[in-house]
Amino acid sequence: MAIRLRRRKLRSPAAGAGGEDFQTVLGRSAKRRRGIYLLPNLFTTAALFAGFYAIVQAMNQEFERAAIAIFLAMVLDGMDGRVARLTNTQSAFGEQYDSLSDMTSFGVAPALVAYEWALRGLGQWGWAGAFVYCAGAALRLARFNANIGVVDKRFFQGLPSPAAAALVAGFVWLAVDNKFPIREAWLPWTTFAVTVYSGLTMVSSAPFYSGKSFHLARSVPFWVMIVVVIAFFIVSSNPPIVLFALFCVYAVSGYAYWLWRRWRGEPGLVGAPGAGLAADDPEA
Repeated sequence: MAIRLRRRKLRSPAAGAGGEDFQTVLGRSAKRRRGIYLLPNLFTTAALFAGFYAIVQAMNQEFERAAIAIFLAMVLDGMDGRVARLTNTQSAFGEQYDSLSDMTSFGVAPALVAYEWALRGLGQWGWAGAFVYCAGAALRLARFNANIGVVDKRFFQGLPSPAAAALVAGFVWLAVDNKFPIREAWLPWTTFAVTVYSGLTMVSSAPFYSGKSFHLARSVPFWVMIVVVIAFFIVSSNPPIVLFALFCVYAVSGYAYWLWRRWRGEPGLVGAPGAGLAADDPEA
């Protein structure tokens, strides 16, 4: 007598109480993993939108709004990488997307804002200065992508593009907020100098401190929190002046540190021991 065996559907111990098989659970888990990658890219998209908004406002002659939007893009650009590391969602796509967003927010937008605000009156010199900045940002990002693992991770090689954008946008914000006379001859040429300096410094080899060695999760003494509170108060007292002053100091710190190392006879930082990743993109 033949015995007929009934096939039973194999289930993994991971199957749910509702009778879901292992493939269903695995597929749902994979969807969750794919979905969470959207989180850091949302911050990158927001930074890209802020850069695009700055361009639109510059075309509408709303230069204070344009400058503030560039600073907002800088904040958002710093958040996407930290979110990616906290959620363990770093990806090659995120790195490339962040670089393209940086080119718009910190390359094209500041150059256009400076040109529409003051450089247009300089004619050929004006658009040439804006292009020097824009090209410097593109070269800076391309060099970073080619130098992964070569530069000492404690330092940026050249002025990072968000800081360069903050220098240009900070000067525009400072001048607009304090109602500097745009028709005075010195103002367009000062804008030209700031823009060209920022563009050339981005492609320099001067080492700028990256802050990568600072971890927010590390415990700090109580006085550090007091310093942070005081810093917030100082910045909020007059954001245009304070922020522009801070980024001016940072924009010359790399050259000062480079000269100090030269005076002490120390080697350069490219290819130095402990070299690693130091990027505009905190996600990388």
